[in-house]
Amino acid sequence: MSGHGSPGSDVAGFSGKRVVIVASSWHTTVMDGLIEGATRVISDAGITPELHRVPGTFELSIAAREAALSGADAVVALGVVIRGGTPHFDFVCNAATDGLNRVALDTGVPVGFGVLTCDDEKQALDRAGLPNSIEDKGAEAASAALNTWVVLRNIRSS
Repeated sequence: MSGHGSPGSDVAGFSGKRVVIVASSWHTTVMDGLIEGATRVISDAGITPELHRVPGTFELSIAAREAALSGADAVVALGVVIRGGTPHFDFVCNAATDGLNRVALDTGVPVGFGVLTCDDEKQALDRAGLPNSIEDKGAEAASAALNTWVVLRNIRSS
């Protein structure tokens, strides 16, 4: 299980901050679980997150960029790509990964990467934070974004 050994979360100082979740619309059951996990972590930090849906995982980067440029303190990007019989899987996964990384580097705004890249639907369901899932990647992505914000705040104030 890849979630084994994950770091704890120590998020403080988020009062009045803006956290945006951008989420794809494909695979509703999986996405609902990811969004619920991310929303729970962000809400536990004392923030009401904004949620914006995009058509698919490919479109996450442009929405994340717009959120960052419009004043978000952190962005959580959630999507799922399930391997099919064509190279489409590789192209979308690479574009999402590279694009979201570029948003973080270009804007200085932390982007939690909650994009599932799975061989089949069962793998996605196992990671979606649903009652029978073994992992909650939506929660992990939100925690990563918030914790990175704390680290950046500390570095910038040093």
